[in-house]
Amino acid sequence: MMGAIIGDIVGSRFEWNNHKDKHFELFTEDCRMTDDSIMTLAVAKALMETEKAMESVAKGQERTNEYYILLEKMSVQYMQAFGRRYPDCGFSRAFFQWIISDDPQPYNSYGNGAAMRISPVAYVGRTEKEIQHLSETVTDVSHNHEEGLKGAEATAIAIFMARSGSSKDEIRNRISENYYPLNFTLDGIRDAYRFTTDCQATVPQAIIAFLESTSFEDAIRNAVSLGGDSDTLAAIAGAIAEAHYGIPEQIKERALSYFDTELLSVYEEWVRFIKTKNQ
Repeated sequence: MMGAIIGDIVGSRFEWNNHKDKHFELFTEDCRMTDDSIMTLAVAKALMETEKAMESVAKGQERTNEYYILLEKMSVQYMQAFGRRYPDCGFSRAFFQWIISDDPQPYNSYGNGAAMRISPVAYVGRTEKEIQHLSETVTDVSHNHEEGLKGAEATAIAIFMARSGSSKDEIRNRISENYYPLNFTLDGIRDAYRFTTDCQATVPQAIIAFLESTSFEDAIRNAVSLGGDSDTLAAIAGAIAEAHYGIPEQIKERALSYFDTELLSVYEEWVRFIKTKNQ
């Protein structure tokens, strides 16, 4: 999850001022946490609260339909709560209307918001099947278009495979066979690539940014160098890169300086939660 937040922070200052090069200062005073980070933390909170309420899952039993119904409810609750708490972090108009609605309904979106927030599910699911079900449950509350669902699931599966020890070739093949063709390079598309918020034109590019990388930081730089929706590209690439490489402590500590007290408490709760799950 932290990888997504770091990518968001680093890419935030380039979203409307694209930098089609890998050479830039990673963190500056112009960087900030955007909706990518806020919604990622909201999803993490929804998962934690669902797991707390479902003691059987905590004891290793299978997730039931009751679990997924509760997760759906918690996803709406915390995405709305966090969105209302941070209304000026860069939400699209349609998603912000969903956030402030008294009766939020999915609105057939295939926006890349589906993928930018999904990384926490890859640390909760125990199998690819569970990852797929968790991803669908969290995503379907708003981004219920098939491309939105696919973008979130492809991202979650790539993260899960990376943290499970799969090689880059294995990840490439899985995504190519089941989600998107990855028959391009960053150098081949960089000049023509333009801003888009569609999953189908963001997720595969972010995955390639990871696949072509040599380190966590290099994955972030690859994603930013494409231009386009820089914070979201870097958030998705960063989430996968974290699972594959880990995050250098110096970069993590610098990123934490952008958190306020409330968001830092959610992140620290998440760290404790994941540590407990892995014991």
